[in-house]
Amino acid sequence: MAWQVYAARHSAFDLGLVGLTLFAPSFVLAPVTGLVADRVDRRAIVAAGALAECAISAVLMASWNRHGTGAVAALLGVLLIAGVSRAFVFPAEQSLLPSIVPPETYPRATARAAVFREVVRIAGPALGGVLVAAGAAPAYGTAIVLSVAGAAVVPFVVMRTVAAAPSGRSGWREAIAGLRFVSQRPVLYGAISLDLFAVLFGGATALLPIYATAVLHAGAVGFGVLRASTGVGAAACAAVLARRPINRHAGPRLLTAVACYGAATIVFGLSRSLLVSVVALALVGAADMVSVVIREGIVQLGTPDEMRGRVSAVEGVFIVASNELGEFESGMLASLAGAVPAVVAGGLLTVAVAAVWAGCNPELRSADRYGDARSDVPATR
Repeated sequence: MAWQVYAARHSAFDLGLVGLTLFAPSFVLAPVTGLVADRVDRRAIVAAGALAECAISAVLMASWNRHGTGAVAALLGVLLIAGVSRAFVFPAEQSLLPSIVPPETYPRATARAAVFREVVRIAGPALGGVLVAAGAAPAYGTAIVLSVAGAAVVPFVVMRTVAAAPSGRSGWREAIAGLRFVSQRPVLYGAISLDLFAVLFGGATALLPIYATAVLHAGAVGFGVLRASTGVGAAACAAVLARRPINRHAGPRLLTAVACYGAATIVFGLSRSLLVSVVALALVGAADMVSVVIREGIVQLGTPDEMRGRVSAVEGVFIVASNELGEFESGMLASLAGAVPAVVAGGLLTVAVAAVWAGCNPELRSADRYGDARSDVPATR
């Protein structure tokens, strides 16, 4: 999608608008999507989201050769619908794994799931670079087939828990319960907000089309390699974590991972070599994987099952939506100052964020085990 939008007008600002368009529905609909994830079969929500991706891919395929301002406006309209779909899917998907495996095996299970996810992230962009060069039908046709396959297998997942019955409280009170739950636990909101600002400032991947064409002169295939690099690093790291899961010192390791994420982003921003850029992005992916595994452990194991959908929706606003908002920030800054200054400044700010959070949130800095966040409520509240 990023390649298609950039090709319409070759504008860094348009890449930023992609992020903003995908972000807005998650922000607006978070109370509703979280409550739906706690009241409806989460498998059905995930399957419906995969089918929605099929329809979106078909529309994007039909508009492949359109250019100019009108084409960008139409593409952003389609992406707004995609954002609505993803807003509902994220809390259901995030809270699905803890409903499948027992808490004692969750750290290892989430790392193993991450291995499969990152293999897809490696193969997808690498293959995507080739398919984009071949045209719309191979690229989006493949996406449609795989989305149908995903929708078909999700209903066969066996659940340990079922959706909770309505509690009888008012709809609005129920909808914002996740936000209240997070706000009362410093480790939870510390981990979520840390990732928000780290991703907001460190969104180098949004500018990969510019780096591939104007900085590294690597073309569409090089773009696919760059996109896959973060997945390579993340998959390698996830494979290690599957064998040696992180069970202790969660807070300090999360802060260290975010600082490393920022440092690797700086290296990528300054690189003029495709090889160095690939290695730097692999380190970005590895650091991000550590932070994702720790954050998911803190959030999912620190939240009761009947609240996981709503808490995951709050997480979605801060985390997944921050990816899109980070793309908007990167695109805006790149259009004003250039791609390289935008990436380097983002990396520096990410390192600064990790340092500030370490100093201002002692509960997160000293957090040990994932499940401790359940009782992490200040005495004054």
